Amino acid sequence: MTEDDGPDADGASAQANEGKSMPGVPDPAGGDEEVPEDVRKYARFQKVDGAQYDRVNEFLRDRTYVTAREWAIARLCADFRTETGVEMTKIGENLPELVPFMTDTYSPQAVNQARASFEEKVRTAGATFLYGAMCDFFTAEELDDVMYEATEVAKFLLEVEGVDLSVEAELEAEERISSVMREVREASKELREQEES
Repeated sequence: MTEDDGPDADGASAQANEGKSMPGVPDPAGGDEEVPEDVRKYARFQKVDGAQYDRVNEFLRDRTYVTAREWAIARLCADFRTETGVEMTKIGENLPELVPFMTDTYSPQAVNQARASFEEKVRTAGATFLYGAMCDFFTAEELDDVMYEATEVAKFLLEVEGVDLSVEAELEAEERISSVMREVREASKELREQEES
């Protein structure tokens, strides 16, 4: 501690900084005025309010290929899409207000990188799943089990985000997916039969 660190120095420092915002320190007066209205009203992820990033990330990594960062940003990109594209800057600057387990702001480039990573992982997982379905590795019953498990995880994530799925919407989505998978299996079987003949 130096001589200048006494009470007078603190008082002088406080007076010098009065009316100025300090980097990294939230402005106690009128902080919400800077936050856009749609960000203040955003109500997704409330079910994980208070959760730590690491716990959310661990949960996701046990059940999906995506990280908590990719999951949250993918949801935000879907919700903050406009006619001209995704509002990357708004998402990045307001990330801690939008997602309770995210503590840092992101640049638009970081938001875009997380979005691209999510998209790549979904495409890779989709190709892997489709190959497993088409190559006859799974029986029809096993494929139904895989689809059921995947659907349950997806529904749970949507519920955590705050999406209300009606029973009718759930059944309709499951039927559409099952129908597509039946078509994939039939087309794959026909293809294999053509190659064998």
